[in-house]
Amino acid sequence: MIWCVEDDASIRDIEVYALQSTGFEAKGFEDGTSFWEALRTGRPELVVLDVMLPGIDGMELLRRMRADAALSDIPVVMATAKGAEYDKIRGLDLGADYYLTKPFGVMELVSCVKAVLRRCGTKTAAQLRCGGLVLDEESHTVTADGESVALTYKEFELLRLFLSHPGTAFSRDQIMADVWGTDYCGETRTVDMHIRTLRQKLGAYGEKIETVRGVGYRMEGKA
Repeated sequence: MIWCVEDDASIRDIEVYALQSTGFEAKGFEDGTSFWEALRTGRPELVVLDVMLPGIDGMELLRRMRADAALSDIPVVMATAKGAEYDKIRGLDLGADYYLTKPFGVMELVSCVKAVLRRCGTKTAAQLRCGGLVLDEESHTVTADGESVALTYKEFELLRLFLSHPGTAFSRDQIMADVWGTDYCGETRTVDMHIRTLRQKLGAYGEKIETVRGVGYRMEGKA
């Protein structure tokens, strides 16, 4: 089931119809409050979420979803106004999987939904370790020598990438593609900023994230 959260009734109806006509189950919500309440009793496969909404806006809804362990893995496609670059960057930093710029075509919407569902297919939850550093995918928590480490959504995804591929050097572009989305071409300085804060939060374990000159970053493969 795809949930479309859009306050413009005509756009919402088109989104729902387009998805249903291509084989998806879909339903619409006219505001953020009704959508958030529906999450108490239902769980969509994917959410198409408008940024500008009455009640609770799209960014706040995305932030709440990513902060809730029961909702954090639901793929979210953000719909932003043309030229709203700040909204795109902010949404991707909060954990959006993709963004569509209004006005967009119905086939663009359908293709986007299919691509994100493929990319965010079900994965087996696991614990990833590097010595006393433990990332638990199911509970979405990180501990260092038993002490909890509070990470943002993107810092968590960065650490998961490194722990999943110990010793592998990633370019900044590869990191942008894997963590921020394959279709997002942004400033690679965003990567450097997140690496810096991740290192600080991990304390001694942050030293294991190495800068590879002329390439990007890697995490030591040894515990």
